[in-house]
Amino acid sequence: MDWFFYIALAVLASGANIFVDNYVSDCYFKGREAAAQKGFYPLPFLIIGIIFLFAGGINFSNIPIHLYTLFIFSGIGSAVAGIFYYKALEVSDSTDFGIFAQLSPIFYLILGWLFLDQTINIYQSIALLIIIIAPILIIMTTKKRSRHLRIKAVLYTMLDSLIAALCSVIFVKGDADASEINFISEMGLTFIGIGIGNAIIMLLMPKWRKRYKNVVKSSRKKLYYPLSSAFILNVVHKFTRNLALVLAPSVALASAIMSSAKPIVIFFLGLLFTLLWPRFGREKLKRRTILVHLLATILVVIGIYLIKS
Repeated sequence: MDWFFYIALAVLASGANIFVDNYVSDCYFKGREAAAQKGFYPLPFLIIGIIFLFAGGINFSNIPIHLYTLFIFSGIGSAVAGIFYYKALEVSDSTDFGIFAQLSPIFYLILGWLFLDQTINIYQSIALLIIIIAPILIIMTTKKRSRHLRIKAVLYTMLDSLIAALCSVIFVKGDADASEINFISEMGLTFIGIGIGNAIIMLLMPKWRKRYKNVVKSSRKKLYYPLSSAFILNVVHKFTRNLALVLAPSVALASAIMSSAKPIVIFFLGLLFTLLWPRFGREKLKRRTILVHLLATILVVIGIYLIKS
């Protein structure tokens, strides 16, 4: 199947996942300690990881320990990045997060230069400056009393993007070195790492464990429905994204297309959900807000194109 199809699935799954997570954070956790919903994820990710390992037919006896631990640590890092992801959703809406998250190409570019021997040309240097303008534009057009929340959202999103980019570099390094492990098994190890990471986080955060149990109880277990949807979307996103990177003729090309398409998809999904299901979408549809987000999205797309160059 064409790799572009998997890119489309990855972007759609990621965009929809952000809206589900934002809905859970606002409607169930009321914008307080939204990261406590991580209490749901250890078991599902461990189960899906084991299923992938059996499907991939991995043989640990023939694999150096440092190779499969790379993928597990990549998953643990993804779980840690999720803390800042939920923090960002507490203080911003889905569309803003989609714009702020496009700071990630900066980290991919720098980490690729540091660890993967990739070069940075003049066009990519200009791109870094253009991409940075997008979140600054949104912050500066925000009312002063809300501006500090936007700044916090940008900082949280930058931390999420930085850790996520580092985990991707670890995955790429592992994939390059691990000819003995197939893609299905690599994803299985990564999912297990995510499950382990979330379990460790919840063990270290008793306050979040209590918050999660209280929300489950007060919702009469209805919380499980959106969290199950978020889990499925998360698995689909991670699997299709990595599969697209493997199948594409150029990893840089696939990454650029995903990065430039994501804020556009999130923006229009936000408009669609807000019009059809206001309680779920809950995006601001004022003309000024729409124009600012369109301009920010255009800047990001230009920046990603230059990075690809």
